[in-house]
Amino acid sequence: MAVCPHEWLLYCRPGFEKDLSAELSDKVADMGQVGYPIAAPGSGHVRFVLGPSTPANDVHRRLPLEALVFARQSLVAFPPLEDLPRDDRLTAIIELVVASGWSFESVWQETPDTNEEKALAGLMKALSKPLESTLKKRGALRRKAGGRRLHLFWTAGDRVQLAISFPGNRAEHLGGIWRLKFPREAPSRSTLKLEEAWHVFVPRDAWPARLNDAMQAADLGAAPGGWTYQLVRQGMYVYAIDNGPMDATLMATGQVEHLREDAFVWEPPMRLDWLVCDIVDKPMRVIDMVERWLIKQWCREAIFNLKLPMKKRWEEVARCLARLEDSLHRAGVRARIRARHLYHDREEVTVHVYLQD
Repeated sequence: MAVCPHEWLLYCRPGFEKDLSAELSDKVADMGQVGYPIAAPGSGHVRFVLGPSTPANDVHRRLPLEALVFARQSLVAFPPLEDLPRDDRLTAIIELVVASGWSFESVWQETPDTNEEKALAGLMKALSKPLESTLKKRGALRRKAGGRRLHLFWTAGDRVQLAISFPGNRAEHLGGIWRLKFPREAPSRSTLKLEEAWHVFVPRDAWPARLNDAMQAADLGAAPGGWTYQLVRQGMYVYAIDNGPMDATLMATGQVEHLREDAFVWEPPMRLDWLVCDIVDKPMRVIDMVERWLIKQWCREAIFNLKLPMKKRWEEVARCLARLEDSLHRAGVRARIRARHLYHDREEVTVHVYLQD
């Protein structure tokens, strides 16, 4: 009989382990399940140990990655293999894979997003070919295995955690990280936040319909224009609302109307396609503003950031999202709300709202 994994392995930004642990604990409890997090500060990951009667793949399926805020990756896992001998790291790995009964189409070796673990790159490269060759011989690594992927998560040269992921409920980049190239002509690095948000929240095949040159958008708190740049690059006409100066190159495109007004009270002249906002202010004040836009349906989609407090970040995010969801529900506005701590975010969470007409 195959052994059953009872751990849920999730990656996060180093320093946010406590926030992810709090989120997981709340959401697992809401499901009526029992479990507890194991997380070292700065480690860049959380192990969530579930009760013996709760298979990890059940929780993984019922709480998909897209429903989590602070997680970059979500995997079904066994406890770590520790004290692996330097002269034979593969035997224990192969034995656990065989005992699991898992089959998969690819193997990813990963480490936390920290400088210390990046030193393991040489080890992973040396193990790659013999590992995959042995897994093929044992029948675990094969074609047509449902798109499943084996993950080897190394946290030390003698310590690795084996996990599996499933298509449609995982990040498709190593470490769950979108590594985007900064456009040299963009006026600020914040531009990458909006680009990543589109990749995360808008399916790629929907971009032509939802991001195109027939659209109009508002960028609240726009200066100097990092997010406006992304809107212009998609061909949109942009109302840039900010008392500060905008980038001259952006203004020369003829696609930007700069209005030196208070973003919290400005009203659009018509219904727009997009509202984006990266204003530095209290999270609930931003929610108040965005809520007004959505209830009045001044836009079809919105992406905005919530700047987080230093403590109880998950609690603040949960409070803001619950308030927004409740307000829209009471107003009869149907919407899909998602939030994610993006790779290009720092002390903030990015929220996407898609109104459903």
